[in-house]
Amino acid sequence: MKKPALFLDRDGVINIEKNYLHKIEDFEFIEGIFELCLKYQNLGYKVIVVTNQSGIARGYYSEQDFQLLSRWMMEAFSKKGVDITALYHCPHHPDISGVCLCRKPEPGMLLEAAKTYDIDMEHSLLVGDSERDIDAAHSAGITETYLLRADAKISSATKIIKNLKELL
Repeated sequence: MKKPALFLDRDGVINIEKNYLHKIEDFEFIEGIFELCLKYQNLGYKVIVVTNQSGIARGYYSEQDFQLLSRWMMEAFSKKGVDITALYHCPHHPDISGVCLCRKPEPGMLLEAAKTYDIDMEHSLLVGDSERDIDAAHSAGITETYLLRADAKISSATKIIKNLKELL
């Protein structure tokens, strides 16, 4: 039986945006992220992270650096009672490693998660901080989307939100 998912971008949704974040000591969770995940987890949603990480292609940090930070982040969620079903990342940049199907706004990571975890995309939702997140979600068949940007005026998202508490 298919289950819906709460899809989350990482930088700007789970943590405060810092250019090419790859060190644990620089990671700051955004207020409300644990509560948001717990709410949807308790409603039966899988929680899945989908994140572009072009810093790997750019050579700013390694795949190993990314994996270390990701393990730490997922442990922090686990300590708060949140089970992150999966974390997908795109290490590519079109100018460096060529065009790929996983880099948002392409829907590759979302579609892979849907296939692997038998996700009901029609009843899933995505929270992102850029229009490319929203575009990827729509291309993957997700219609409920939220753009987390205090300065945004227009978006193809279902709603622009200024903070995660608006979804609680």
